[in-house]
Amino acid sequence: MKDIATPNRTNEILKKHGFHLKKSLGQNFLIDTNVLHNIVEASGVGEEDGVIEIGPGIGALTEQLARASKKVVAFEIDERLISVLVDTLSPYDNVQVIHSDVLKADVRASIEDMFADVRHVHVVANLPYYVTTPILMKLLEDKLPLASITVMIQAEVAERIAARPGTKEYGALSIAAQYYAEAEAVLHVPASVFVPQPRVDSAVLRLTLRETPAVEVLDEDWFFKVFHASFANRRKTLLNNLVHNLAGKEKKPEVEQALAQVGMDPRRRGETLSLEEFAALSDALLKPLGKTE
Repeated sequence: MKDIATPNRTNEILKKHGFHLKKSLGQNFLIDTNVLHNIVEASGVGEEDGVIEIGPGIGALTEQLARASKKVVAFEIDERLISVLVDTLSPYDNVQVIHSDVLKADVRASIEDMFADVRHVHVVANLPYYVTTPILMKLLEDKLPLASITVMIQAEVAERIAARPGTKEYGALSIAAQYYAEAEAVLHVPASVFVPQPRVDSAVLRLTLRETPAVEVLDEDWFFKVFHASFANRRKTLLNNLVHNLAGKEKKPEVEQALAQVGMDPRRRGETLSLEEFAALSDALLKPLGKTE
């Protein structure tokens, strides 16, 4: 059986079905089987595991996942691709394709309905660049019963998510992801292995879900507001960002007091704070400022 992820086979499938790519959906199809094998290996998916795939395209990654796992459930937003996938994935009886926008889908219900007999559930996907962050945050914030999330995304975004404090890449997205998971960029993927070629390179990001969040906080929603406010303007100090984007000028003394309480220099910038420091600061600010709607 010929692999889907070759230039000739991909062109053959697209021509057979008269399929034209939509830039608005970020459709770039992989044509390198070795890269797909590396993605599956990095994901840690085993033969007793279930896999959720997002945006299967014409099924290049899907077939590799089907060979490696017990069952694959793939969410595809483009109705035109459903008939293509029925054709390309016909050799695999352990694949189910759902025509749905994963951002609107009840993924938890799908896991409960379709993966009752698997060991672990993993997400493995080649995500469209334009919707990477919303999808990742939905998967993480919904606290789904997942072992890991392994996704190919824009290299720059992967670096930001896996970044450590004090680096220029470190920001609110880094903290949001690392609060829920251990993040690691595991593979660089050049633009040349896609059809059509994107303008930038990609990277494979692996998120290993934590059993409990990385830090304990008094109020999770407030914690998220605090670190988002802290990064609102990277040129501003921590004090200025918190005053202007969270507390209000009239509450500046309360912010200063909270910073002093946790022994934090108000001149520091958000990108220098660790998760633990943000947790301490969030808790210190909760009582004097209260939750804002």
